[in-house]
Amino acid sequence: MGPVVVVGDTLLDRDVEGVVNRLCPDSPVPVLDETAHVDRPGGAGLAAVFAAAQGAEVVLVTALADDAGGARLGVLLAAAGVQVYPLRLAGATPEKIRLRAGGRVLLRHDRGGGAGEPGEPAEAVLRVLDRASVVLVSDYGRGVARQPALRAALAATRAPVVWDPHPRGPAAVPGVHLATPNEAEVRELVEAPTAATRLATATRGAQRLRQRWQAGAVAVTLGADGALLSHAGSTPLMVPAPVAAEGDTCGAGDRFAATASLALARGALVSEAVQEAVAEASAYVADGGVATALPPSVRRAPQAVHAAVAGDRVGVAAAAAVVARVRAAGGTVVATGGCFDLLHAGHVATLQAARQLGDCLVVCLNSDASVSDLKGPDRPVIRQDDRSRLLAALSCVDAVMIFDESTPAAVLSWLRPDIWVKGGDYATGGGDGDALPEAEVLRRWGGHTVVVPYLDGRSTTEMIAAARAAGGRAGDTAGDKRSGVAA
Repeated sequence: MGPVVVVGDTLLDRDVEGVVNRLCPDSPVPVLDETAHVDRPGGAGLAAVFAAAQGAEVVLVTALADDAGGARLGVLLAAAGVQVYPLRLAGATPEKIRLRAGGRVLLRHDRGGGAGEPGEPAEAVLRVLDRASVVLVSDYGRGVARQPALRAALAATRAPVVWDPHPRGPAAVPGVHLATPNEAEVRELVEAPTAATRLATATRGAQRLRQRWQAGAVAVTLGADGALLSHAGSTPLMVPAPVAAEGDTCGAGDRFAATASLALARGALVSEAVQEAVAEASAYVADGGVATALPPSVRRAPQAVHAAVAGDRVGVAAAAAVVARVRAAGGTVVATGGCFDLLHAGHVATLQAARQLGDCLVVCLNSDASVSDLKGPDRPVIRQDDRSRLLAALSCVDAVMIFDESTPAAVLSWLRPDIWVKGGDYATGGGDGDALPEAEVLRRWGGHTVVVPYLDGRSTTEMIAAARAAGGRAGDTAGDKRSGVAA
């Protein structure tokens, strides 16, 4: 069975929890004292996380901006086990910040500005859509669902397509298997009369959307009342919620759409998929909503993008600025990565060769925690702040990013370099760039992997072993001199 493919706009959501004990002295508004916060993917990203949590292979086709928010999303999605096939996003990452106290939302703060223009999908994106078991379009009105090449691929795919629409987004492509608007979206999409009852609005709206989009079925979600399914025949199917749930409904629509998509991928009938989705969304709200439903891997995801420590050449802001400048000029972005513990001539040769391949070089540097996981508890010898300073001081390096994971896949999904470089000492079975573990990730946006020559006889591990051996010999010599024995 092919992967579950989610297509749409991803946002960075943050819940800031706190307590309110006083009012602001210069305005009659509550003062929130923050006690904790949690970041998570929102929009299409949240739907993808929900699907991955059910054990499915999930691919997310989305647009990521060249900023800290985009980098953070890359980390969170990787932690959830979601394979990101990124498009370039002009502008800033959209963010939704909820300020909460006592289980209630006091204020939502949105930032990121208007919708940016997503870039063209790579050939790998079109191929993964062609082999999908089901496609969920999670439209949040920010442009991904409008992308012409993606729309053509969605219209041509043989997989069932579930379309979760947005009033600011485009119409669903003709022939979708199931559309899943909520009650408010139906009112806006069909301009329903306000005097009509909820059931009448849902029924007429679903029928009109089915005709307009040539959809197989439309399920209108009605919150705690369940969902109304308009499909073959003139009589709709009303699917009541199995439990009367009250609570935080944030993400309930994404949970509904993801559940229905997974059911269709397993071969369920549309009516069966909607019943399963209603039950799952109701249980989700009853259990506490998004605050308790996120997988532990996402809640504990490392920050992975570290603050600047060496002027303006280390950190996500430095990398974003360099990459944006090069891309605006039509240049080539090159990246490489590694631990770079005890920087030596072999490293420098690799970095210099890499820089010659394009118009900038971004180094993805394993953090101290990542190096320890890979090399053992006695590594690194040089801490990440000093390693990043040394790299940033090289004229061939334009920016350095520090990441916490064992591989740079999450950083690469955000950075989207045109070329990824490894030194020629890398054990690839003959120096074949396509054998590099990062090669498949690079193909998601049309990037390439290469190997460059490496200076023989340079190895950090051997340098450390030689230094320790020399230290041992020096200690033995000192002991011999103290005892009157000749060295």
